[in-house]
Amino acid sequence: MTTKEAIEKRIIELCDERGIAINALANHAGIPPSTVYSMLNIKSKNPGVVSIKKLCDGLDISLREFFDSDIFNDLEQEIK
Repeated sequence: MTTKEAIEKRIIELCDERGIAINALANHAGIPPSTVYSMLNIKSKNPGVVSIKKLCDGLDISLREFFDSDIFNDLEQEIK
């Protein structure tokens, strides 16, 4: 799994855990839903750290908590 795919999975996992939709997360984070959907879109290769931080703020978690998941273990090598 790539880092991008892991971030996608983590966002969806956190929304599912909290029972909120992507649009609701975007509203809580103060960013347009299109930004979140672009992070989940296959075309987006590099979700920005600032956007991830805003999502964390909207979820009331730290970046550490976001990345503290088994999803991020054993990621593919990004340098090819």
